[in-house]
Amino acid sequence: MNKLVTALFVAALSLTTAASAQNSQELPSAPSTVQPRFPGAPPQPPQTQPPSELKNAPQTPKPAGELPSAATANAAKEQQSKGGEASSKSGAAAPLFTPMNTPPAPPQPEKPLDPADTGEFRIGVKVQLVDLIFTATDKHGHFIKDLKKEDVRLLDEGKPPLRIEAFESETGLPLRVGLLIDASNSIRERFRFEQDAAVEFLHQVVRPNSDQAFVIGFDSVADLTQNYTDDTEALARGIRILRPGGGTALHDAIYQACEKLANTPMHGPSRRAIILLSDGDDNQSRHTREEAIEAALRAEAIIYVISTDTTEGNKKGDKILMRYAEATGGRVFFPQRLEEVANAFTEIQDELRSQYVVAYKPQNFDSDGRYHAISIDVPGHSNIKLRARKGYYAPKSAQ
Repeated sequence: MNKLVTALFVAALSLTTAASAQNSQELPSAPSTVQPRFPGAPPQPPQTQPPSELKNAPQTPKPAGELPSAATANAAKEQQSKGGEASSKSGAAAPLFTPMNTPPAPPQPEKPLDPADTGEFRIGVKVQLVDLIFTATDKHGHFIKDLKKEDVRLLDEGKPPLRIEAFESETGLPLRVGLLIDASNSIRERFRFEQDAAVEFLHQVVRPNSDQAFVIGFDSVADLTQNYTDDTEALARGIRILRPGGGTALHDAIYQACEKLANTPMHGPSRRAIILLSDGDDNQSRHTREEAIEAALRAEAIIYVISTDTTEGNKKGDKILMRYAEATGGRVFFPQRLEEVANAFTEIQDELRSQYVVAYKPQNFDSDGRYHAISIDVPGHSNIKLRARKGYYAPKSAQ
């Protein structure tokens, strides 16, 4: 009897232990953290499942970043399909996200720069302004410095400007000066005196930190003996080292100087001038006179000439020198005595500080690279003479 009771007690104890083990295995594990839906998104809060579903939940959480299995994906698709059918039956399908209905603001066009705001007068494809420097004198050669824009008549290709942007009496514009000295055999007799006069001119006209000049001596070739500088001592050395001898390449020297002036970096308006000492003879140039004049007009350079010829028979050289001056708005001097060379330099210096600048927009401006003729005068005042370049070349737009 005792053995039977003992056996029954052991069997009951075993059943109790097995039931406890089974219940402990059916307890749910802690809910795992839901992974973000896209990189950088904040983690979603853990979702609490109802008690009836806890027994069927997976016991092992998925490692972070593990892709769902095919069965899970198919189940998600089936659930989404069912959800879609339910939404269509209710007549309101919820979009995944709501697009913004506000249209983007139209881009604002950039306001073009007004040349009047920058203070720069130049010929340009976009700006389409022409700047013209001119000199006004009375019948005695005295400078007139009180003209108004209403006094002046300006015609571009025979038509008045569409509008005038600026009209000023400019006496302080920076100077960019090229001093060209004929060092050929034909000027040997007066060469030393002309060197001295040129040195004195540069000492008087070049202002430190404002004006700059360069020196070119030429015979059969042009030689740049001093580049741009405001150091008058350096400019003087560039003049002193010149020695006369050889042929004359006048047109080539002017052409080279104009290219140098045209490529000068500038901020704002300036006066570009060439001071030429020569007798006008040319027997070595590759460029023609008209090619050199065109280069001067493109560079907006005024050519002042001091003739070094004292003979009466060089009419051809005189005409060449006069053509350079008249086409560019400059002057030509024919000194007969040595002291008159210094006087010519003084007059050039005074004129460079006593000029007007007018900036205007022509009618029907075309960027075709074509030459445009200019005329300027003071109607009703025959005793006032205006001197300016005869025209300009419009810029040519890139094709």
